[in-house]
Amino acid sequence: MAALAPDPPEPLEDADRLRLAVAGAESNVAMYLAGHGMPAVWLSAVGDDPLGRRVLTAVSAAGVDVSYVRTDPHRPTGLMVKNPGPDGTRVHYYRSGSAASALGPELLVREPVTSARLLHFSGITPALSTSCRALMDRALEPSPARRPYAVSFDVNHRAALWPADVAAPVLRRLADEADIVFVGLDEAQELWGRYLNAAEVRGLLPGPRVVVVKDGARAATAFTSDGSATVPALRTRVVEPVGAGDAFAAGFLTGVLRGDTPARALRLGHITAASALRVTADHGPLPSPQETERLLGLPEEEWQSVTGR
Repeated sequence: MAALAPDPPEPLEDADRLRLAVAGAESNVAMYLAGHGMPAVWLSAVGDDPLGRRVLTAVSAAGVDVSYVRTDPHRPTGLMVKNPGPDGTRVHYYRSGSAASALGPELLVREPVTSARLLHFSGITPALSTSCRALMDRALEPSPARRPYAVSFDVNHRAALWPADVAAPVLRRLADEADIVFVGLDEAQELWGRYLNAAEVRGLLPGPRVVVVKDGARAATAFTSDGSATVPALRTRVVEPVGAGDAFAAGFLTGVLRGDTPARALRLGHITAASALRVTADHGPLPSPQETERLLGLPEEEWQSVTGR
């Protein structure tokens, strides 16, 4: 979707200028995957309008295949507006009736899905419409052993799209049926229990092969059948946090697709998230491959003291 944000960052009602950019959880993940050298295809729909063309141009320029994106002549491109404030950035969505909200299960029966290694979804998708929820249900319908692809799912609860009491059971069910799950500890507590810790979140989601619980700026823990690995986050000057979760997921998934250990994949997630935290847009520049390899290879005590640039 398209995104508008005050430039410079200030409360929306005080802003004289707005910057037009591109946002969206799955497209962010696809762009960061491409930035790490992974072949990525974005499946979605945009309106036959200037915002839709802007979105396609930006996602394609990041190295993502957008040839399967549908242009809808009857529905507009979705829009997000950021409202920075002293207590953080609030996000206002204008997605009801958007082109992407009309997506449905028919996407899953043809290329590129039929030859994909991994499908990535976020909890935003089932909040958009009944057809989008049906898409998620169909993707997760076969048991993991019978799927031709792995399913990655970022819980990514957005209260502006649906209330927590409606979202909570849906998101927990979808998460438990996926192969790889990402969830923030704060959103898990909001959705499923105020006093949960990371291990208890894993206990609520026994189904996935991998559950990654992110604890904000402190650390992230990956739970697998072999146990758990926890890696502290890089200390980073935060310009805006929106988009960092998508970046983290892309970094971790890159590690998984390369066959890295969970700890190394977590490090790559943190490195990628830092690139999003340092910019006002949802997508920021990655460090060079050489710098990334240097950070990945640091001894544990050095990793814990390094500051992301």
